[in-house]
This record gives sequence, structure tokens and C-alpha cells, in this order.
Amino acid sequence: MESNWQHTGVRVYTFSDKEEKFGTKWWYKLCLRCHQKDSTPSWQPSWWKKTFPFPFFPTYRQAAQQLCILLFFLLIWGITYVEIGEAVTIDGELFSMTILVIAAYLMGWLWLKITTLPALIAMLLTGILFQNLHLVHMTDRYRKLNQDLRKVALVIILMRAGLGLDASVLKKHYAAVLQLGLLPWIVECVAISVTSHYLLSLPWIWSFLLGSMIASVSPAVVVPCLFRLRDDGYGVAKGIPTLLLAAAAIDDSISVAVFAIILNAMFSTGSSTYNIIVGPLSIVAGLALGWIWGTIASVIPEKGDVYVVPLRFLILFLGGLFSLFISNLVGWSGAGPLAIVSSGFVAAYFWSKEGWVINKNPVSNIFRILWIFFEPILFAFTGAQITISALDPEVVKMGAICLITCLLIRMVATFIISFGCGLNKKEKVFIGVTWLAKATVQAALGPAALDLVNNGKSSGLSFLEDEKYAKIILTMSVLSVVLSAPLGAILIAITGPRLLSRERPESKTPTDIEIAENASITPL
Repeated sequence: MESNWQHTGVRVYTFSDKEEKFGTKWWYKLCLRCHQKDSTPSWQPSWWKKTFPFPFFPTYRQAAQQLCILLFFLLIWGITYVEIGEAVTIDGELFSMTILVIAAYLMGWLWLKITTLPALIAMLLTGILFQNLHLVHMTDRYRKLNQDLRKVALVIILMRAGLGLDASVLKKHYAAVLQLGLLPWIVECVAISVTSHYLLSLPWIWSFLLGSMIASVSPAVVVPCLFRLRDDGYGVAKGIPTLLLAAAAIDDSISVAVFAIILNAMFSTGSSTYNIIVGPLSIVAGLALGWIWGTIASVIPEKGDVYVVPLRFLILFLGGLFSLFISNLVGWSGAGPLAIVSSGFVAAYFWSKEGWVINKNPVSNIFRILWIFFEPILFAFTGAQITISALDPEVVKMGAICLITCLLIRMVATFIISFGCGLNKKEKVFIGVTWLAKATVQAALGPAALDLVNNGKSSGLSFLEDEKYAKIILTMSVLSVVLSAPLGAILIAITGPRLLSRERPESKTPTDIEIAENASITPL
């Protein structure tokens, strides 16, 4: 066989040259049987061909696939070792839980079609209805399954938040994003903590745990409403929808991380000094782990791999599960959520350089599909833990007063805090209204403290006291969703056209289109 020649006259060996030289060797034939050429054009590092020549070694794409598979095996083993308990047997109880989820999904679909309000409201109410009509009953045998499913839902929530963060938007509007994402959250967190301490008689540590959870905004409610306004041209000229969506992602990430740190400190058996040190260290560890994992997801699998989409999804999803479970195991609960968000952000950043649009790429679409299945699971199971006859009317009344008061405080604080963002008074009022809706994080985290108490953990108080305060946390989480989610969705739809300036799509400049459409964040 003839060899290929470059115009410089330097001979370059091709695969045909190697076949001519080694074709009769048995070990060469074995290499060709084990390592095939890539079926489509592929990319590889410049050093790969020299260090690992084909066919003695696999191509970079094939090697990256094998590394992914090994990582998946390690992650699955780790998750199984940490969390999986007794195998689940299909019986009447499991069947009733399945019916609950299906009913929640159907009721959510009908609710959305009839009212145009978020489906999660109907899903939550379906869970409450099933529980109080005694149509479902989850015993200790299935409490572990319930907890693990909610952890999976939390991973999906946080990963989608990370994948939706656009580095270019954060870089250009970082001051405004931090102002709107952090400062109102801090104000409401403190307000909820103080009011719940005095109105609900919660100890300070429990009240701050409640505040860190309730202060989170729900993109599941906010985003569809903002998208409808954006499609009609409202607020697009100043990129308000994009600004709010980025701020909401930051808000959610901080809320989950702080909640996890406080919860871990409360139920930890270590010394007070250790608990104080663990908080900041878990933040640093979570960010570092997420950066490393996100970088790995951008390198393997190889970008031209025919299976690149499912492999990239699996490496992020299983990595997120492992981060969450292992951080809980070692007592660094705050590290897991931050690792998930940062890994999604880093991976999306590198993928965008390859041509994938932020949060509109195939991996984001898979997480979006997963959320379709886990949304009814999360909200139905959360509602199914509420027994109306067991609720204290005084807690419900004081809790509603607490929530409404703190929502008003957040609205006023947002109006004051949003100085320097280039917004007029009407736009500041609209942002304050947008921050009212609660749902996703509250449903995911609301039962967490009660889970720990039922599993025998203690915050240093008696079991009855821990159970009482944990049930208050759960009640407040459900109450926040029922009160604020429909209120927020309705007010956004009503006030948006009245408070935001309108600009038709055809009159937008290219810059406005890029800001308003290409850097969007979809619902959690």
C-alpha cells in the first residue's frame, strides 16, 4: 500500500502504513478487533495521538467513554453503599403511592389548563387530599424511599439552576444579580427568623432554619410568568426577565446551602467549634468539588461522541447525587448543594464554547424532562405528610401572619435595595412582586428536619420538642406554597403589563434579543 505524503516531502504514517507493516501480526489483528475507528469525525487532544497511537490504544472518544462508564460504576456503588437500604417490594402501599403520583400529575395538568396557575399547587393539594381521605399511608418502611426521591428531585432542581446560569450575563450584570439575588433573601430570612421566634415560639436556631428555607424564591412559578411577559415584549428593553431569572438561581442556591449548613449544625454530634468551622469549609469544598466535576464533564466524553448527550447527562446527574449523599454522610451538608450548582454552571460554560446555548442544550432538556416526572412526586409526597386534623390552628394563624408580614417586608426591601440597577420606580415594584412566590425549595426542604427526627436524630432537645418544631417547619413550608404561589403568579400576570415598558419583538435591537432570549433560564 502506498503511503500519504505532505507537500513538505515529510512522510506521514497512516493506518494503511501500519497495516502494511504489522498486518500479519496476531497482536495487531487483536488490536484492530478491540479498537475500531470512530464512525463520525472526532476531536482529540494534540498529545493523544502521539502518546496513545491507534490501533494499539483506543481513540480518545472511546477512551473517554470507558472513563465515563468507570465513573458511573464508582458513583452508583458509592450512592448504593451510602443510601440504599432494604429492597422495595411491590404491595398495596407502594401501589397507593403510585396512584397518588399519577393523580397529582393529572390534577396538576387540569389545574394548569383551567386556571393557568402553576400545576404544583394542585399537586400539593392532591397530596394533602389523599392523606386526609386515608387514600395513602406511608409507614417507616417507605419513609426512606420518600426521602431519597426528594433528594433526587433536589439534585434536579439545583442542577437546572446551575445549567441556567450564563457566565456572560453574570459578568456583565454581576452587581445587579447579586443585589437582587442576595440582599432581599437576607432581609426576608432575618424577618422570618425574628417573627417566627416570637409568633411561633421557635428557638432561634429553628427559626433561622425556617428563615433560610422560606426566603427562597420559586423559579417554577416565576419563570413561566416572566416568559409570557417577555414574549409580549414587556421588560425586554432593559433585560429584566433575564436579570430576574439569574438572580432567582442565585437565591435558590444560597437558600439550599445555608439551610443544609444550619440543619447539619443542629443535628451534629460534634463540638460547637467544629460546627462553626464546618460551615465555611463546606462552602469552599462544595465550590471546589463542583468546579472539578464540571470540568471533567466538559472533557469527557469527547464532544463529537455519538453518545455525548446521555453521557454528559449521566456524569452530571450521578455526580450530583453522589455529592449530595456523600456530603450528608460526612456531615458537610452544605457542600453537596453548592457542588451541584457549580458543576452545572462550569459544565454549561465550557459547553457554550462548543456551540451549545446556555440552558437550551440537549442535557438541559433531559433534566427538564426528568423534572416532569419528579415534580408530582415532590409536591404530592410533601402534601401527603400534612394531616389537617393534627394541625394546631394557632400555628396556622400565626404562621400565615408571619408569612404575609415578611412578604411585605421583602417587597419594600427589594424596592429600596434595587438602587443603581438602572430601574425606574414601577420596575422596582414589579421586581418586589416577582419575589413573592414560594414553592420548589420549600417542598424539597420542608420535611427534611422531620425526617431526621423520625430517624432518631436529636438537636439537643427532647424528642417531643424536636418533633413539634419539625412539624412547624413542615407546616410553614406547605403554607408558604399554598399562600404565595398562586398569589405571586396572579400578581405577576396582572402587574407586569402595567408596570413594565413594552417593546415589540420587531423593534428590538440585536443586543436586546441576545440578552432577553439567548441567556434565559427555564423553570425549575
